[in-house]
Amino acid sequence: MRRLFFFFAATVLALLSGLAQAAMGLAEIAGLAGDGPVTVFYPSSGEAQPVRRGRFMLDVAAQGAPIRGNGRLIVVSHGSGGAPWVHADLARTLVEAGFIVAMPEHRADNYKDDSNPGPDSWTMRPAEVSRAIDAVGRDARFAPLLQLDKIGMYGMSAGGHTALSLAGGRWSPAAFRQHCEADLESDFQTCVGLITRLTGSGLDSIRKWAALLVIRHRFKDSTPREHNDPRIAAIVAGVPGSADFDMASLATPRVPLGLITAQQDRWLVPRYHSDRVLSACLPRCELIADLPTGGHGALLSPLPPGLTGLIGDMLNDPPGFDRAALLPEVNRKTTAFFSTHLLP
Repeated sequence: MRRLFFFFAATVLALLSGLAQAAMGLAEIAGLAGDGPVTVFYPSSGEAQPVRRGRFMLDVAAQGAPIRGNGRLIVVSHGSGGAPWVHADLARTLVEAGFIVAMPEHRADNYKDDSNPGPDSWTMRPAEVSRAIDAVGRDARFAPLLQLDKIGMYGMSAGGHTALSLAGGRWSPAAFRQHCEADLESDFQTCVGLITRLTGSGLDSIRKWAALLVIRHRFKDSTPREHNDPRIAAIVAGVPGSADFDMASLATPRVPLGLITAQQDRWLVPRYHSDRVLSACLPRCELIADLPTGGHGALLSPLPPGLTGLIGDMLNDPPGFDRAALLPEVNRKTTAFFSTHLLP
């Protein structure tokens, strides 16, 4: 027994040493059923080199050969208009722990096509996550390295809304409309996105009237939206949109649920979103991290450079937010949450 223990310990140490020396691979696979591509980050034996993706320079082994990690997959759902690259630092921390990370491109709500964000996208996103799992499971490079019976899922902002749906939450477009009718002025950006903002001028009354006119016309359906994928066994929601959820449906999450909050978020004001979820689900969920000085873009890492105008106001860091000190620790805590709930 003693020899068996030391053999097992040596094997684990060898595996961890190999992963520590591995590069982060980067590949793109085709989505299913007409979906956009799925970006995959993974442990690789390839050599990391600087690779440009949009405005970002990533140190990755592009198309590098995958190597075995811990056998578990994490799916990441990006925010509205989002891209895989703004979650590359979290992906790296997960990959260093042995996970493979898959990021689907959500239809009509991504950096290449942002023509239909909001409730229409939120309705489609959970099934897109499930099909991304299927796509990775059919890929000859990754399928042999994974067990798909226990999968992790992470979502930020609109992706956090996706995460709450997969955790058992129920919502409807009509509930979104009701929230905006009641709290339009105090949660204006949630209701209108980047179309406009309130300025304190006399035109604000016209902006609010027009916003409600559109919202009331588009979002009448009160049919509850819900989606269950039994393969997903642990979920993290970062600064999630959630004002349109039935909080009773989140009181007892279907799987272990972690939350990350940012108290200076002016895009998804916490008292209508993340704080409501925490009030509903604690102690049956876990607060992974609270960022008292963090804004809505706090979890984007790397943060897109050169953001100006309304999107800059929403995503750039507020004064006093120490990104370099805080974000690596949040990523480590997120990775530890998944390791606790997904690994033997």
